[in-house]
Amino acid sequence: MLKTLGAQIKEFKKDSFLTPVFMILEVLMETVIPLMMASIIDNGVEKGDIHHIYVMGGLMIVTACVSLFAGVMGGKYGARASTGFARNLRKAMYENIQTFSFSNIDKFSTAGLVTRLTTDVTNIQMAYQMILRMCVRAPITLVCAMIMAFFINAKLACIYLAAVILLGIILAFITVRAHKYFTQVFPKYDDLNASVQENVSAIRVVKAYVREDFEKERFKKASENIYKMFVKAEGVIVFNNPVMMAAVYTCIILISWIGAKMIVVNSLTTGELMSLLTYCMNIMMSLMMLSMVFVMITMSIASAERICEVLNEKSDITNPENPDHEVTDGSIRFDHVTFRYNKTSDTPVLDDINLSIASGETIGIIGGTGSSKSSLVNLISRLYDVSEGAVYVGGKDVRSYDLDTLRNEVSVVLQNNVLFSGSIFDNLRWGNPDATDEQCRHACDLACASEFINRFPDGYNTHIEQGGSNVSGGQKQRLCIARALLKNPKILILDDSTSAVDTATDAKIRKAFAEEIPNTTKLIIAQRISSVMNADRIIVLNNGVVDGFGSHEELMETNAIYREVYESQTQGSGDFDEGGAK
Repeated sequence: MLKTLGAQIKEFKKDSFLTPVFMILEVLMETVIPLMMASIIDNGVEKGDIHHIYVMGGLMIVTACVSLFAGVMGGKYGARASTGFARNLRKAMYENIQTFSFSNIDKFSTAGLVTRLTTDVTNIQMAYQMILRMCVRAPITLVCAMIMAFFINAKLACIYLAAVILLGIILAFITVRAHKYFTQVFPKYDDLNASVQENVSAIRVVKAYVREDFEKERFKKASENIYKMFVKAEGVIVFNNPVMMAAVYTCIILISWIGAKMIVVNSLTTGELMSLLTYCMNIMMSLMMLSMVFVMITMSIASAERICEVLNEKSDITNPENPDHEVTDGSIRFDHVTFRYNKTSDTPVLDDINLSIASGETIGIIGGTGSSKSSLVNLISRLYDVSEGAVYVGGKDVRSYDLDTLRNEVSVVLQNNVLFSGSIFDNLRWGNPDATDEQCRHACDLACASEFINRFPDGYNTHIEQGGSNVSGGQKQRLCIARALLKNPKILILDDSTSAVDTATDAKIRKAFAEEIPNTTKLIIAQRISSVMNADRIIVLNNGVVDGFGSHEELMETNAIYREVYESQTQGSGDFDEGGAK
């Protein structure tokens, strides 16, 4: 864990080194000041030597200024190191998340990743700054003050030593108990963030179903869980201050009582007693600072473990050593493909799939809900890797291609259509950043999107809200299709991406595909048989198995499921799930 986190300090190593250096300098200056005070009292005030008072007073001012300068510089470099470290952690996590395959992303919730990038990183930032400053300052102060106390009077210094040992034991007990609760509290933040995220993203549904009170109660419950866990943790930590203060006051009383008796018998001077009392405060304050550091570290350990989970997670889909950078054509072949989302699962999602698709063919894919239609096409662009067998594109195993090359040639319009904030042009150029305005318009013509875009007052410069909330479902689907076409792919996959458009528009889109991109292999997942019946061939999936593969006419003769669904849909009363169940 330390190695993983330490690798992100990078260019802030200098700041991380200078911070403790200045902290040590500050402590040394502060340690010398009580000795100067003792000298002023013993050799200046009591002996009436005004020159000595002036000299030592001047030295004290210089020492205090050096201490102040060191403290300021330590704070400056510490802040720079901790904020830079936090920045690098966020950047490293975000960049690593971008490399994740779908299976990697499935291991983490969206809310969990947000918490790690925000709350957990903030905890690490605070802890790192305290480690650089307090964790150096406190033990150095403790050691220096203890040495000076023993140098002045070993008998009285033993009081400090006993207090330090006792407080160390109590502090260790508090830290161990508190860590258990802090480990449990941060996953609760994931639940809270999930509640907020779902509520905000689905606010229209919440209001439509008048579920505001339910959502409030859900948020209250998540917030209450965090509150309870923090109360338990703080309930342990709360003993820290009273124990520390009790030790401080006990030491002051003992030093004052025993020291006064020693002054009477001339075995201790007034200045030395004052110095010991000052060192007493230094020692106890350093212990209090250490306790704060340990509390912060206790909190941050749980955060550090969660951050390392993301940083250490490696994508299970990577480029081969010498990848192919050219996809020759859009041919596809599934060779005894079996696929499981969970490698330990006994039941595969796809079982022994054998298909051969020629380049330029239009292939329809239909099947009931949960028949693994999306899973099948996700294997083509290596969004997931097969568990057994192989998928070939352009005559080569997809695992032999460079990932960027493969995915640029296999354009997927996913089932969940997503648009980003920006103009329509901005969204279209996600498919091709170098596309001209004319190319964007042509892609929209093919996707039947230009007809509604031209009705907007700002046309292609119309601003799209986050998630495409200001356009309809059908408009969003057509924009996503146009975006995919701009990649000029060899394979185009439409994963139920015309479900929100009317039948006439669906037919226009399919006609445009046939005329304008005849050499592109087109895979169309649909629930409506009318969307795929004119395809060259149609795949019928049933529970992860190919139940039929052929043209519309062939399937009408040979496949009972396809025939029943066709008859039920042409009669205007059924969908695939209902037909397949007959």
